[in-house]
Amino acid sequence: MANAASGPLSGLTFAVKDIFDVAGYPTGCGSPHMLAMSGIKTASAPVVDALLAAGAVFAGKTHTEELAFSMTGKNAHYGAPRNGAAPERIAGGSSSGSAAAVSNGLCDFALGTDTGGSVRAPASHCGLIGLRPTHDRVSLDGCMPLAPGFDTCGWFARDMNTFARVGEVLLGEDTATLADTPDAWLPRDALAGLPGHVATHFAATLDTLRPRFGVIESTDVMTPSTDALYWAFRYIQGFQAWQSHGAAIEKHDFQLGPGVRERFFWSKTVTSGQNGQSENIRAQFRTGLLKLLEGGRVILMPTMPNVAPLLSESDDALDDYRNQSIRMLCISGLSGCPQITVPLMQMDGVPLGFSIIGAPGSDKGLMELARKLMV
Repeated sequence: MANAASGPLSGLTFAVKDIFDVAGYPTGCGSPHMLAMSGIKTASAPVVDALLAAGAVFAGKTHTEELAFSMTGKNAHYGAPRNGAAPERIAGGSSSGSAAAVSNGLCDFALGTDTGGSVRAPASHCGLIGLRPTHDRVSLDGCMPLAPGFDTCGWFARDMNTFARVGEVLLGEDTATLADTPDAWLPRDALAGLPGHVATHFAATLDTLRPRFGVIESTDVMTPSTDALYWAFRYIQGFQAWQSHGAAIEKHDFQLGPGVRERFFWSKTVTSGQNGQSENIRAQFRTGLLKLLEGGRVILMPTMPNVAPLLSESDDALDDYRNQSIRMLCISGLSGCPQITVPLMQMDGVPLGFSIIGAPGSDKGLMELARKLMV
């Protein structure tokens, strides 16, 4: 792939999750069926073109879970990539290959997508910086949709300097401002389900970071309830995922892998009534959350409920972990807010991300705050 001879990303190499079009390559989407139907693309997604125009060098396309509808990194057709920070544990998904490529030093940064956590989860598991941007802030043209109402384009890097250089190219200017030492909320109800050792480690990490913030207070954010928001997210995501892929799955008899198959065919059963009711819950939740974030406030929390599960865990155990994770990850998905995860925590040498959520349009402010926390 030709790149500009000079630019703000000169000297950096990048990889691209295989749901983005790259000229001269097929787009496989983690699916043998999609790969067979793809053909060679004649144009790249605009986000890829922007990186090339900024001088970055394309290193290759990366593994993704099937149709981006999973969170473990395991693909029944293509296996699981290696977590560079914890090789005996899952990389997380669905942007598993991008996180693996960066954590194993194969490239400097990599593009992923985040619908329900597909950048934030792998970043946390692999000890990387990752961003779920404000919804609709970074172009998803030339990218396979899963649930367009939640889909975002994010990226991974090992260091904040590289990460911020990419942000300068992709994000434009912020429309919301954070204070130098912003006041922060701890989402009491979202944190209630954390295992004791994770809660203790988060509290200890927070104590070391307090000088970077103003007033830190606890409050409930999961209105009307954590379960209601979990199901609202699941119903909306499922409804849109079946709209995106259901016709092709049935027409071409996709042989979907375990877990992915069950999720898609559950999605088929979601009714327009369930979707509509869930959108109402989403709107009420978003209104309340944005009020909490007024004045440049932020929300602080662990990115995931625990460190990455072992590769040897059963599918049932991994599914339980996925459902626990959605209860935390859905905050940004349902609200459209940006969330950055940074590798500030470790337990027995295994990374766990520390997350900051800000108001829509505060993405670059979150990056600058994250930079201060990592000093």
